[in-house]
Amino acid sequence: MVKLDKIYTRGGDKGLTSLGDGSRVEKNNIRVRAYGDIDEANSSIGISIVFSSKFIKEILQKVQNDLFDIGADLCFPEKSKRNVTISSNKIDFLEKQIDIINKDLGKLESFILPGGSQSSAFLHLSRTLVRRAERSIVELNEKELVNSDIIRYVNRLSDFLFVAARFENKEDGDILWAPNKK
Repeated sequence: MVKLDKIYTRGGDKGLTSLGDGSRVEKNNIRVRAYGDIDEANSSIGISIVFSSKFIKEILQKVQNDLFDIGADLCFPEKSKRNVTISSNKIDFLEKQIDIINKDLGKLESFILPGGSQSSAFLHLSRTLVRRAERSIVELNEKELVNSDIIRYVNRLSDFLFVAARFENKEDGDILWAPNKK
């Protein structure tokens, strides 16, 4: 467990922050952006939990812990070899949940507009924030090796959030995109 004695240190007042290995980098460093984007997605999922059904809420609470593990992994440079790691069983869990939910949803006839119920709207927002985190992680991976299971997990998570948003709108139905609607 991590113990936080002091919340502010003044160490970042000049635009630098510490990575997990203690090295100092600019706060706009791609690694910092990658785990910051994961944190932002995780915060959005926290809002989604407030409005979600019990079934989705229970899954999202597991996801939040996984995202913290990912952030912890990403805050360590590859050279330090200190990884928390996301394993393939976490990806399998998401895939299983997608399959369970998707079997009871209607066939997609069009793209879906984000919105509907409060839960669905926040799940769609979380999905887009997860996609942004994915882009940052892929960019980081171009410069420094990232655990490939992290990339797979984040990609699958955005799929899960899409299906979960549809599930939360099941009662009222999906909001379909109508191209060139007048």
